[in-house]
Amino acid sequence: MDGSEGKPQLKKGLWKPEEDLLIKNYIETHGEGNWATVSKRSGLMRGGKSCRLRWKNHLRPNIKRGRMSEEEEDLIIRMHKLLGNRWSLIAGRLPGRTDNEVKNYWNTRLNRKFCQANRKNFSPSNQNKNKKKLRQLTNFESDTNTSLENSIAEPER
Repeated sequence: MDGSEGKPQLKKGLWKPEEDLLIKNYIETHGEGNWATVSKRSGLMRGGKSCRLRWKNHLRPNIKRGRMSEEEEDLIIRMHKLLGNRWSLIAGRLPGRTDNEVKNYWNTRLNRKFCQANRKNFSPSNQNKNKKKLRQLTNFESDTNTSLENSIAEPER
């Protein structure tokens, strides 16, 4: 068999406004479904995954654009603590937000805040405070406190 026969070449790269219009019209009349058939029947000549992602992340009419509110930010933080990186479940709690948008927001803004906050919690000054609190909580004699301090102290480098 010759390599020219077989699957037709699919378009790659940026979407054109005409293609956006084609997929919008097709989905308005036929609805979402098997994305591979949406691609073929609408005449787009793009992969099914590309069509699905374009619709879900860019063209859906109920997508909310713009900055995240403080309530949305707080919900993302709480849901991430509960669910981890399960972005589609987290986005399901935020009407109009896509899983891709929530993931990108976490990775670019919120994750940095938590990394900085965690570094502050483990700073040397906080470690000294924690040692003092530990000493106050334990009612050991001074010999025991010295051995406890030595066991908590950071190893020498």
